[in-house]
Amino acid sequence: DYYDVSLEILAAYLQAHPDSPIALNLKACNQFRLYDGKAAEAELAPLVKEAVSVDKIESNLVRHNMVVFQNGERALQVLPPLVGLVPEARLNLVIYHMHNNEIQEAYELMKEIEPTSPQEYILKGVTNLALGQMMDSREHLKVAQQYFQLLGASASECDTIPGRQCMASCFFVLRQFDDVLIYLSSIEAYFPNDLTFQYNYAIAKAAAGKYAEAEPALLALQSGPTADELARDYIFQMWLPRCLV
Repeated sequence: DYYDVSLEILAAYLQAHPDSPIALNLKACNQFRLYDGKAAEAELAPLVKEAVSVDKIESNLVRHNMVVFQNGERALQVLPPLVGLVPEARLNLVIYHMHNNEIQEAYELMKEIEPTSPQEYILKGVTNLALGQMMDSREHLKVAQQYFQLLGASASECDTIPGRQCMASCFFVLRQFDDVLIYLSSIEAYFPNDLTFQYNYAIAKAAAGKYAEAEPALLALQSGPTADELARDYIFQMWLPRCLV
């Protein structure tokens, strides 16, 4: 993903065509990937200045992207009508539901989708995994494992970060924790401040019997910003005492 290179090319184009909606939108997407939603929103300002709210923006694509840049704000109002019009609208609606623990709704949106892109394979896996855990369904867990493996072992994705995350997820489902650690350790440097990654990595170490390595990682999480949430997390509370013994 060469977002910096893309921005250099767009800069030259925007000098000649400063009001191009396509170029401004592409620049905003690059800024979102490189920085955050605020930086991306700033790039779209010329295209949305006359709209009184996000759902009044004329362009379907810009309306969709503003929801993404604003971390899902007004997602339920804006995204459903765009499903089928903007390819990413369904996927981002699924992500919104997953973030809000609306697992059944997310699953229903992906249920009939035959994945063709990495993002679709990942979300097919994630929604089946979440539903399988919620319903204690081995069938859904098996489906999740298969989708993770299909993407993670593919020639095009096996050496990418999402591909390795998928293989780690695949082996998590199979409870092959030594293999989980192989994949997570290979991408650890890319997630220095990602608490979800650190949680999964610490749990995998504990499940693999590497208690001496898991203990400081779990204690660091316990004293971090998610401490209240972890106090209610059964899996975390089960593994921490075992590591401390």
